[in-house]
Amino acid sequence: MRTPLSRFTPAFVAFFCALAAGPSHADSLSGANTAWILTSTALVLFMTLPGLALFYGGLVRSKNILSVLMQCFSITCVASLLWFAVAYSMAFSEGNGFVGGLSKALLAGIGEDTLSGDIPETVFVMFQMTFAIITPALIVGGFAERIRFSAVMMFSALWLLAVYAPVTHWVWGGGWLGQMGLLDFAGGTVVHITAGVAALVAAMVLGPRNGFGQMALPPHNLTMTFTGAGMLWVGWFGFNAGSALAANGDAGMAMLVTHLSAATGCLTWSFIEWLRFGKPSALGAVTGMVAGLGTITPASGYVGPAGAVVIGLSAGIVCFYCTLWLKQVLKIDDSLDVFPVHGVGGILGTFLAGIFASAELGVFSGQGLADGVSIAQQLKVQLIGIGATLAYTAIISFILFKLVDVVIGLRVSADEESEGLDLTGHNEVGYDL
Repeated sequence: MRTPLSRFTPAFVAFFCALAAGPSHADSLSGANTAWILTSTALVLFMTLPGLALFYGGLVRSKNILSVLMQCFSITCVASLLWFAVAYSMAFSEGNGFVGGLSKALLAGIGEDTLSGDIPETVFVMFQMTFAIITPALIVGGFAERIRFSAVMMFSALWLLAVYAPVTHWVWGGGWLGQMGLLDFAGGTVVHITAGVAALVAAMVLGPRNGFGQMALPPHNLTMTFTGAGMLWVGWFGFNAGSALAANGDAGMAMLVTHLSAATGCLTWSFIEWLRFGKPSALGAVTGMVAGLGTITPASGYVGPAGAVVIGLSAGIVCFYCTLWLKQVLKIDDSLDVFPVHGVGGILGTFLAGIFASAELGVFSGQGLADGVSIAQQLKVQLIGIGATLAYTAIISFILFKLVDVVIGLRVSADEESEGLDLTGHNEVGYDL
């Protein structure tokens, strides 16, 4: 017969055993933070597949829709395996100020019980992997509709190792920019400047699409683009709020300011179009939204709501006119406006983070700069980060494109481009109507 006391005996035994054993794995791991980063990881992957794939897919002509989808899917696979093999170690293991070592190659030493802060390192690896996936995928918009599929694969693999992994180490992996105090919460330099600059280099090296400037090259399916844009907006909460690496107030504020900047960027771009052309376009609305998202990214963990609205407003204005300038004045065919939206947005957001992070701006104040650091001092660091990332990415991307061109060739023939990359590259068509 069990007495009332006997029901509690196992619990007491377990309690005193736990005391004797000292702190456990469960005591140091945060279930709440882990759950949030698992969710954020899924959201960021959702940004690429299907979000970015559909966003870009709708913007190209119908004869190239499958090529863009295939590029996004294949880059996801290549980047994932390279991240596992060496790129994660290059980005986040101990090394020097420029790049990490190879101590975590093949994810050596990382198991179920290995922690990164108070979350499993496996979760951190996967979360950062989704950033490594979307960054080279963004570059697709710079060379869309005229590049060999094999060239995309080769360039993306080399670029991930030569550009993305080192810059990630500079900023987030203990490298020299992080040590300087650069403010880049979720990837203004690491993601948007690197992808935007690489896309610009791609557009310049490959040259414009046939007919660029002489004939209309309109999106074939803006409904698809809108669908992808909505997925990007939702997924971006994982991108920015997830970068807090905790379920806390920083994540909450990052989510709020991300949304406000996206909404402001969308309305600003639409309003400018309304004034200039008499009507706001659907394409302009989603482009302004993405500009607002990209620009708030580096600042999302440092600024407040009012500052975010100013950043979104700045994004809508600056990115709009940069898009026109690039296409109409410079005649550069950055097919899907990667540089003026992501590159310029990343530069602008990284710079403005140094201002609106300050706690001395009244209603426009952010979370505060480091002790003893003024706005002017922080802006100096931000400009160094912008300049170094821009220059390094441009030089290495140019070298890689030229290397790929020599080895396997970059551009398809004029006949293949005219027929469309779906048939010539994959022997399939997106639509059989």
